Amino acid sequence: MRFLALLATVCLLCTSMALAMEHDKTDGQAMQNGKLSHSDAKFVHQAASGGMMEVKLGEMVADKASSDAVKQFGQRMVTDHGKANAELKDLCAKKDVPLSDTLMKKHQAMVDELSKLSGEEFDKAYMKHMVKDHEQDVAEYKMASEKCEDADVKAFAAKTLPTLEEHLKMAKDIHDSMK
Repeated sequence: MRFLALLATVCLLCTSMALAMEHDKTDGQAMQNGKLSHSDAKFVHQAASGGMMEVKLGEMVADKASSDAVKQFGQRMVTDHGKANAELKDLCAKKDVPLSDTLMKKHQAMVDELSKLSGEEFDKAYMKHMVKDHEQDVAEYKMASEKCEDADVKAFAAKTLPTLEEHLKMAKDIHDSMK
């Protein structure tokens, strides 16, 4: 009986090893066929959702904001992130990497939260979020521009990074002027 249990365990281990080797092989083939590594794909999906959120919030600014500076910033988010989103979508189409057209839960939660506000209350909450969000974006894009495995994804991150840094500076300036 113990022999059969040992034999079954050995067979299970051999099957697991074979599947793992096949998985590694298919991962390599996926890279050759234009697919992205797990970490590159994670960055791309995060960037796509974050970019869509920036556009949705920027569009919301037109109706909800009271400050001209906030309205101008919101329009800039629509323009710049809309352009980056289109570039990222084209890049992913070339790599045969599907992108969702829905926001990640954390991004949708921010849209939902800000949609309940208006006027000065909206302005302050929106700009506070823009500072925090762009600090995270700058850090993520900087890392991606240095560490992504796919040259095109790395180039996209490097190309987009200066714009995000500019957004961060603008967001901080507007946020600080509201205090």
